[in-house]
Amino acid sequence: MEIVKVDENNFNEKVLQAKAPILVDFYADWCSHCRTISPVLDELSSEGQVRVAKVDVDQSPGLAQKYKIMAIPALLLFENGEVADKRTGGVSKQEILGMVK
Repeated sequence: MEIVKVDENNFNEKVLQAKAPILVDFYADWCSHCRTISPVLDELSSEGQVRVAKVDVDQSPGLAQKYKIMAIPALLLFENGEVADKRTGGVSKQEILGMVK
């Protein structure tokens, strides 16, 4: 599966209206922990284990504020337009799999 970049313009369509659960990675390019977790998300997405969307908090501050993102990386699992689970900081592949199972 392809990782989708989302912002304030397409968040509703790509995330809130998604038919299947989708894991949203709130990140910033300057964040070292974000760069560390990115290959894990790429791997899980390419294996088809989870749909992943990425939100750059510097480009979409309104979304970060709406979902009360205080630290990054922040992973929010959306199901049926609602936040079903949330993790902040560096998390392992196993923790992410635990969120999406």
